[in-house]
Amino acid sequence: MIKLDNVVKVYNPKKANEFEALHGVSCEIDDGELVAIIGKSGAGKSTLLHILACIDSYQGGEYHIDDTLVKDLSEKQYAKIRNEKIGMVMQDFALVEDFTALENVLIPLNFSKQKVKNKKEKALEALKSVGIDDLAKKPCNKLSGGQKQRVAIARAIVNEPSMILADEPTGALDTKTSAEIMDLFKTLNKQGSTVIIVTHDPKVAEQCDRVIEISDGEIVA
Repeated sequence: MIKLDNVVKVYNPKKANEFEALHGVSCEIDDGELVAIIGKSGAGKSTLLHILACIDSYQGGEYHIDDTLVKDLSEKQYAKIRNEKIGMVMQDFALVEDFTALENVLIPLNFSKQKVKNKKEKALEALKSVGIDDLAKKPCNKLSGGQKQRVAIARAIVNEPSMILADEPTGALDTKTSAEIMDLFKTLNKQGSTVIIVTHDPKVAEQCDRVIEISDGEIVA
């Protein structure tokens, strides 16, 4: 379960260009939900996502993942949470382009603090689950946008995280490929994953179980 209680995010605190991006955001997301976070550019969507992903810190309030208070942790502790509990999918894929699909999916396993057996088999299984195990040995710079996004999703799920966070995952894709990627997220959700998608696309949002709308740093719906 994810719980945000009155979370405040301030950029450049106590400086002339101080800016409060989130003004006391509170919400709960239960295990197994498929949720969209929507809002206009600059509304605070990405800021909220970065806090949820333990990429960024916050100044006020509390953020809990299950029973863990995510605040004022060491970078080592943040990295452990990211590696074990969170799978991240970015709009620009964020792949190592010269690596093969398999090598990209292996990255989280290689960084895991837990001893992982049969890494290659596990990575291949993740690629199979997104329908591209036949491209395992192909360099990512030779893949299409849709194939790259599938690699990114395989990398996000290979450690079996409790939640998948996706930042505009269909933003760089054509309509047909976007629909295929959304079907994949819905399948992962039906298999038990909590999926949170930041999007500006109403067609993506309407496919989710619940929509959280953010405007000017506040949740408005």
